[in-house]
Amino acid sequence: MTEQNQQTAEEEKNEAAEAVETVETEAAAPEAEAAEKPSYEDLEARIADLEAQVKEEQLRGLANEQNLRRRHQEEIASTHKFAGQKFAAEMLPVKDYLEMALLDQSGNFDALKMGVQMTLTELQKAFDATKIKEINPQPGDKLDPHQHQAMQAVVKEDQEPNTIVSVMKKGYALEERVLRPAMVVVAKKED
Repeated sequence: MTEQNQQTAEEEKNEAAEAVETVETEAAAPEAEAAEKPSYEDLEARIADLEAQVKEEQLRGLANEQNLRRRHQEEIASTHKFAGQKFAAEMLPVKDYLEMALLDQSGNFDALKMGVQMTLTELQKAFDATKIKEINPQPGDKLDPHQHQAMQAVVKEDQEPNTIVSVMKKGYALEERVLRPAMVVVAKKED
């Protein structure tokens, strides 16, 4: 056999082998498709598994939400319970000084006055630390209904109406919130 005949024979063998493989593949294809297609029962089981997973995720989400709500409520309750803690701690030295002043039996008025001054200084420090500020309007200032409370109106010729004549009690504010308005006497026109 010549070389050319040998190549042709080999090509024919290769073509025959490919044809056999193609036939076998085509014959195996329906079997593979049948093996790949799940049965109705398998699909139902898969659906049940997925529904169980979804339900579990929903329950975990609800539990997480309830835990967050509970923690948030506990934090709010704790905040309300201990809101005055800083101010209370600042007031302890003031109480101590007042008790010491009451225990003083010396009868020395100057020592008592000095003790009251020290107490007032400590109280002012406590107010500064907790951001409590005085509302102390000056005579002639306009009445501000948000910060002042008119307790009395007097005729005052040299002042405009609704201006402050005098302060009966100072007011106090915590940050921007008024704790107690300043109680003032205001000027009015003569009737």
